[in-house]
Amino acid sequence: MNIYQVLETAITSDDIDIKEKLTIQCLEYCSQNEVSCADDFSPIVFETPSYASKCHIVNPRELPARKDFDNTEGLATLVHAIAHIEYSAIDLALDAVYRFPEMPLEYKIDWLVVAEDEIRHYKMLDELLVLLGYKYGDFPVHCGLFDAAEHTREAVLDRMAIIPRYYEASGLDVNPQIIKKLDNKRKNPLVKKLIDALNVIYDEEIEHVHKGDKWFKYLCEKEGLNESVYFEILERYKLLSKHRPHINVEARKEAGFTCDEIKKLGAKECS
Repeated sequence: MNIYQVLETAITSDDIDIKEKLTIQCLEYCSQNEVSCADDFSPIVFETPSYASKCHIVNPRELPARKDFDNTEGLATLVHAIAHIEYSAIDLALDAVYRFPEMPLEYKIDWLVVAEDEIRHYKMLDELLVLLGYKYGDFPVHCGLFDAAEHTREAVLDRMAIIPRYYEASGLDVNPQIIKKLDNKRKNPLVKKLIDALNVIYDEEIEHVHKGDKWFKYLCEKEGLNESVYFEILERYKLLSKHRPHINVEARKEAGFTCDEIKKLGAKECS
């Protein structure tokens, strides 16, 4: 089995069931076999994200302001935005395996497991969207995560720093804040369903960030780099100065961040 051909099909497909089927195939294969890569293998550059056929992509500045969560449409826009992040994360996890074949088998298995989790997260949110009377693609989206993957396609160290250790870790900061805003509306069964989904996502995203942390540190050691290169990478990608109103100290520590890093990112206290 050539998992790279299978992964390419999975990444480019806009059918979640196909993505799931092929991800499971790759995970089962990698769990039972050593994975080799042909010398002439060269990962392609994906020109557009797989969701382009479903979604209207706009500049982030053109996204409509988030509406009040008290009405169905407002709640649906929130669910759609989170579903879009989870859908994007599926392709990013698969691409982490596809694009860096030189990485160890354990790395491949880690990111295929992450892709499996992200598929499950997306399907939970997609089901909720349907209950709200909408579907994925009914609201405009931006392609920030796709662009981040494109910008880091040449360097796996940068990929681990930027995707799991920056963007996914930022999700750990935001998730509890969203739950807090929704908490007084949990009598609505659909809001309760969303809170339950967000709690599942939160717990599993800590592990995803931890996997990114593990491989970031593995690469630093392999390349003889100090782990403080993380901040140099963030600076290079113009991410270091981004305002972070809420730093989730405990979740980031659980995911592998040091207190020194957490304070540099803006937390006032960490012990």
